[in-house]
Amino acid sequence: MKFKIAIGIAVIVSVCCCVGVTLDGDKSADLVTSNFAAWNAHDADKVASLYTDDVVYEDVAFGIIAHGHNEMRKMAADFFSGVPDFKLEIVSKTSMGSHGSVEWVFSGTDVGLYKTGKKFSVRGASIYELRGKKFSANRDYYDAASIMRQVGVLPKAAQ
Repeated sequence: MKFKIAIGIAVIVSVCCCVGVTLDGDKSADLVTSNFAAWNAHDADKVASLYTDDVVYEDVAFGIIAHGHNEMRKMAADFFSGVPDFKLEIVSKTSMGSHGSVEWVFSGTDVGLYKTGKKFSVRGASIYELRGKKFSANRDYYDAASIMRQVGVLPKAAQ
């Protein structure tokens, strides 16, 4: 009988934990969706508002690190001026507690990155951390050389 009670408690705890993860994931998913909407609206103030005051945001491909709201806002504004039709599309997203990842497609026209006026599209991923209801850290990973080949700064890759 004690064994059955222990199994019952284990099942209840497992279900409760999974529900908690799902609810946290849903909150995270909503924040991710809001974040992508702010980037796609080209609203640097709204983007920055979704991050903690002490956020560390790293764009690994371009070697850019933004610390805090002011640098975060400036980085977003710089991307919007460099790629005036800047667009992010969510491919998939996962979250577990205060950590998560998003696979995405970044596209637009290069006006200020390499100043070619050519369109590009690149797949990438973000790894993020949450504190409270905001992003406290973010690292973006994507292939900058792919962008450079598409806009003509690097030769096309050999097939």
